[in-house]
Amino acid sequence: MKLKPVCATSRYGLILLALIGIALTLITPTVSAQTHSPGQIAEHIRATLVSIQLHEADDPTTAQAHLNELYDEYTALAPTIGHYNTSADSAIRAGFRAAGNALATADMPGFAMARAQIWTALLNGGYSVVSSALHEGDTLTARQWLVVREFRHANRFARPNADATKAVYATANGALSTEEALAAVNADLLDTYQARLNEALQALVVADQQGFPSRRAETAALAAGYFAILAPAYAEQRGEAAAMRAQATFATLQEAAYRGEPIASLLAEVQDLLRGFRAAPLSPAEQVRRSGQMLRFLQLVPIEYERGVRNGQVTIDLEIREAITFHAGAMAAFSDLRDLLEQRNPDLTTTVAARFTELGNALANTGNRTEITDPATIRSTTEALLSDLRTLLPAEWQKQTSGADFDVIRSALDQMEQAVRAGEYALAESARLEAYAIMEIGPEAKLIAFAPQYKPIIEGYFWYGQNDHKGLAYLIEQQASPADIAATRAALDRALAEAEQALAGSNAPLAITTNAAVIVFREGLEAVLILASLMGSLKAPGQRRFRRPLWIGAGTAILATVLTWILAQSALMAMARLGETLEAIVSLIAIAVLLLITNWFFHDVYWKDWMASFHQQKKHILGGQTGQWLGLITLGFASIYREGFETVLFLQALTLEGSITTVLAGVGIGLTLTLFVGLAVFVMQAKLPHKKMLIVTGILIGAVLLQMVGHTVNVLQVIGWLPLHPIRWLDLPYWTGFWFGLYPTWEGIGLQAAAAVFVIGSYYLAEHLQRREQQRYAIAHS
Repeated sequence: MKLKPVCATSRYGLILLALIGIALTLITPTVSAQTHSPGQIAEHIRATLVSIQLHEADDPTTAQAHLNELYDEYTALAPTIGHYNTSADSAIRAGFRAAGNALATADMPGFAMARAQIWTALLNGGYSVVSSALHEGDTLTARQWLVVREFRHANRFARPNADATKAVYATANGALSTEEALAAVNADLLDTYQARLNEALQALVVADQQGFPSRRAETAALAAGYFAILAPAYAEQRGEAAAMRAQATFATLQEAAYRGEPIASLLAEVQDLLRGFRAAPLSPAEQVRRSGQMLRFLQLVPIEYERGVRNGQVTIDLEIREAITFHAGAMAAFSDLRDLLEQRNPDLTTTVAARFTELGNALANTGNRTEITDPATIRSTTEALLSDLRTLLPAEWQKQTSGADFDVIRSALDQMEQAVRAGEYALAESARLEAYAIMEIGPEAKLIAFAPQYKPIIEGYFWYGQNDHKGLAYLIEQQASPADIAATRAALDRALAEAEQALAGSNAPLAITTNAAVIVFREGLEAVLILASLMGSLKAPGQRRFRRPLWIGAGTAILATVLTWILAQSALMAMARLGETLEAIVSLIAIAVLLLITNWFFHDVYWKDWMASFHQQKKHILGGQTGQWLGLITLGFASIYREGFETVLFLQALTLEGSITTVLAGVGIGLTLTLFVGLAVFVMQAKLPHKKMLIVTGILIGAVLLQMVGHTVNVLQVIGWLPLHPIRWLDLPYWTGFWFGLYPTWEGIGLQAAAAVFVIGSYYLAEHLQRREQQRYAIAHS
């Protein structure tokens, strides 16, 4: 009797436990589903569908059970997708039904088609949720669903976009407006899915040629699914009727591919429907950037090819691969721009496309050794293509931007690393020089004008060292390991990225004009100081004849500068390869002659009245007037052309960022200021007494010499001709180097001090010898 209550209690307890267990069983899937993000659920559905097709085709019972589980998982996403995009929800459900029927009949092409339909409909639903949630100001939902997406396949010319992610997070943080975020999301995702659509169509062609039925059905369904995402944009641009017709064509293509029917005519019809359509139009800045990449890459194709082929044989395979890769980069940029170009001139666009194909086939034939194309043919084909593009592209697209230059620099650095991994250090050095040449003729001038603090950092990484990293030139010279070179490359990439960001949006016309004026004034001022000081020291009647060779040298340098500008229009890259080296050589000549002329100046000026006869004999022995004339002509030329060469490079690069009129306006301002300074210096010297004039001009010569020494030492350190030991505790602003050649290195400051000692010592030595000769003269005539 006493057991009865216990038994009853136990029975009631067991019933309660059973009810709790049933409740937990019913609740657990929901809780589990809720603990996973939409992205995780969508990816699990995609991956499991692939696994079913690959591993469970022969076990329909297990496959169907897993398919049912996936459908249950989708029910966690269905309410949200159904709320924002009912057609995507219907397509997903229809896809699951079709997948089940295909499993029941062992129809693997049908299953592959259903699998692609489910996945692309999930992407469509995710895109709709993100866009709608952003529009409603629900950034939390947008962030959760943004991961239900795909990315463009990355290569060295097109890296994965993350603009949508950045935009959504910036909006959540209040740093970006809803409208701006929506524009970024649409541009990113629509561009991605259009690229995926094109890839699916290309894959469909391959699958059809190879006779793979499941692959045919899958890629056709992917194409139809991606177009469903793009359909609203297509309808907006071409109308609802056109969008419905296009979707019907994609559906027909999908059905024909599934059934194994001929699809060539349907593919051609699809291509016609897509021609000229771009779901996410490129912004004006992107149009210019892609155009710049296309032109830069094409210019590099014949250069790389000519290095790899000699006497009808491939001598350097890596160079041919690089030529093929640069062609692929240019072709990718052309593909992005083709729709816009066809609107401008469809016939010429077709011609350009044909030339791209012709060039690509020639490069491919050489690459696989079926036919070695002559380098002259590659160059002529490329030049014809570039000529057509310059006619076809809008003028505003043909201005090389820093963004395009940075892209090409990174591509050349990719080539460098590839060569290092292959053990081809000579090729690696060639690629490094190529990257540096593009840096020098493009972004460097803007860095000097807008972000000068990055110039020495980037140059250090390119050459012989910066901070804790050895420079690329040093590492390649020492044949360092790929890991060491990759570490410096990574540091250089960070510096390039920071410099690129600093230059973004810095090309306002007023800024370009201002900085062109600053560059011209700075270079012109140095030239004027040299000439003014030297001319001012040659006022005595017996020395006036030495002014003429200086003017001859200066005039020749000005003509050479103008010629350099003309040549730079077509051969700037080749010149830029020698940029720092040529500047170093010219600077060394200028310093050497300036040191000699400084020494001669002090001695000749102070001794002439007392040692005229002696020095006339000495000059005659050493070569007489001809030797002095040649030295003075060389000094005048080297001093002026050094400034002219720098100015040409800087201004040429600025013309790529702004109109020639804008740059010339700055040149005019800079020359005017330089002229005023020159006149003031000459007038001031003319009014000075002879003794004071000599002192002033001597000081000017010394100041110019010190600046030239400091700048030249810096250049020599950049190219590795001098070691570099920074003064860690001395932090100098950039303008001290820009204007005065003063850099915080022991070598630079030490050699400037040595030059100062030489100049000052020459003065006091001349004074000492003058007094001694005066004493001898007085004794001799007493």
